[in-house]
Amino acid sequence: MVSTGAVVGIALVALGLALTPGPNMLYLVARSITQGRAAGFVSLLGVAVGFLVYLAAAVAGITTIFLAVPAAYTALKLAGAAYLLYLAWQAVRPGATPIFALRELPRDPRRRLFLMGLTTNLLNRRSRCSTSPCCRSSSTSIAARWPSRA
Repeated sequence: MVSTGAVVGIALVALGLALTPGPNMLYLVARSITQGRAAGFVSLLGVAVGFLVYLAAAVAGITTIFLAVPAAYTALKLAGAAYLLYLAWQAVRPGATPIFALRELPRDPRRRLFLMGLTTNLLNRRSRCSTSPCCRSSSTSIAARWPSRA
């Protein structure tokens, strides 16, 4: 049985993660401001599906796979870092439009908004870190029964 103190502690950490701005929140605010409420909502659906992917992975024991194959987790972290570097390069490359320059942006189709929200969440380190501890206790017991590669 989980103690009340543990539940309150986890709830406070989750609340802190939800209230502090990160890539998901910045993406959603930017989409909502530039393309309106409907675009922000479609993007939010993509982010929400990303959380469901992480939840399903936690239930399936993805942490066990990452414990058994550390290179898989390293590849996931590198993909997230590469995405952030790509975004940074788009902002500072020679000839790039200044970040805060006012300009008319083309309307993105709903499919692209959804996929960008999903991708932003799936490559968001905070999303990964907030779901992996949920299954750590069960994955540790499974990993203990995992055949040794010795």
